[in-house]
Amino acid sequence: MEKAILVTVDLKNEQNWPVEDRASELKELARSSGASVEGEIVCRRDKATPDLFIGKGKFEELILLAKSKRIDLVIFNNDLTPTQLRNLEAGLYSNEINDKVMDRTQLILDIFAQHAKSMEGKIQVELAQLEYLLPRLTGRGVHLSRLGAGIGTRGPGEKILEHDRRRIRQRISKLKTELRNLKTRREALRRRRKDAMLASIAIVGYTNAGKTTLLNRFTNSKKLVADKLFSTLDPIARTYSLPNNLKVLFHDTVGFLHNLPHFLIESFKATLEEVREADLIIHVLDASNPKIDEYDDAVYEVLKELEAEKKTIITVLNKTDLVDNTQYLNRLEKKFNNTVSVSALKGNGLELIIDKISRLLSELVTEIKVEIPNNRMDKVNLIYENGKVHKREDKAETVYIEATVPVRLRNLLNL
Repeated sequence: MEKAILVTVDLKNEQNWPVEDRASELKELARSSGASVEGEIVCRRDKATPDLFIGKGKFEELILLAKSKRIDLVIFNNDLTPTQLRNLEAGLYSNEINDKVMDRTQLILDIFAQHAKSMEGKIQVELAQLEYLLPRLTGRGVHLSRLGAGIGTRGPGEKILEHDRRRIRQRISKLKTELRNLKTRREALRRRRKDAMLASIAIVGYTNAGKTTLLNRFTNSKKLVADKLFSTLDPIARTYSLPNNLKVLFHDTVGFLHNLPHFLIESFKATLEEVREADLIIHVLDASNPKIDEYDDAVYEVLKELEAEKKTIITVLNKTDLVDNTQYLNRLEKKFNNTVSVSALKGNGLELIIDKISRLLSELVTEIKVEIPNNRMDKVNLIYENGKVHKREDKAETVYIEATVPVRLRNLLNL
């Protein structure tokens, strides 16, 4: 396990989150990457210095702390320019400290690289890493020789970094083409789902809010759940039948984060398209987290980028088993729109979500009363497979059925 020092700088008029909260989140990100946090430096400045980002006094403090703790890695909570990155590493190296320096974006990319398992996820992560690294190639300079294994070096790695910009641009172009092809296949899949009368529900939320636990509860899935940020990255979809037998498809999505770099959203739009195309969005919030308002704002910022903020959204207040104050929970229910309070871990309140989903998607189903000739039992089978039959009468030459079915099925049956 690599030992790290975290540096959080509060720049005047740049951040809307308290510096303590951002420092705490950086610690969680570092822990999720596999680092052991051995020390922290938190400071405030009017603006960053062009050479080291921090002042010379804080840099001396960083050197002393790095020597005393024998650390391997310095992580900044702010984005660093190539010059700042080069100067920081050179300054540490000149003091006999052979440490890597990375910023928050590179740390997030490293976590993504650890958790990407599918081909699609790996392509998206590599694209994001290369787009991050391309303008910073000159910043790494002579220090490329020190890149090897460990945090911040996963993904493209030394081999690709040593190629010139032209080769990297060619690789970026190839990855974008592959993602466009994946997008085309996803669009074809969406059309087939609509033909199969499947409604689409996207589950979104701040990372570690409990989205995957909720999906597992609904669909008896065994998707990995861990108390780490971005513990799940690859997109996953699971079917579920509502009480009216309308079939829905739940989509789990990558967790959102405060100040998520724009190019990351662009890289992951191939999978985040599911949010834009969804019939309904479930927004999972951690009701036990004191930063619930900030997390809500961060999620809506991403939804705005995806042009999905005006869709019908159910706000799920999760982890209510960790909230002892009933009055506080009641205030949250009134504060957010269209809320349901649950504990996905304990399985409490899930029926309330299903009931709300059923009511909100009621416009996608309709009541039918139909007589079907005996030689068209294929239509009868379609009604049973995709709808809920309330009454059936078998007659000499026909079958009379009263049922609730998807509107698309009614149109397919030419009723």
